[in-house]
Amino acid sequence: MKLEVKRVEKTLPEEFKVYFWDVELCDLNIEKHKRFIIERILNFGDHRALKWVLSNYDEATIKEVVQNSRNLTPKTARFWQYYFKLSEEEMRCFIKH
Repeated sequence: MKLEVKRVEKTLPEEFKVYFWDVELCDLNIEKHKRFIIERILNFGDHRALKWVLSNYDEATIKEVVQNSRNLTPKTARFWQYYFKLSEEEMRCFIKH
């Protein structure tokens, strides 16, 4: 299954404030802060928030975040690991230091 991307919005919807409790939404740039935004929504977002991510970022970008993030919860990391068919070795969050 391919993720379909249509860049629709330039800013985060106000209703997503609940996921960004520690920052002002108006200070987030969806391009400049894409890693932070994707991580937060993958970890804490509901169905609508996930749809927003999938419509504003391409599959390669989301996969890159999943592979390189150390901030994904174990449950979130496992879901996306299976979705993208990644090994633990391909994901930074599973590498112990």
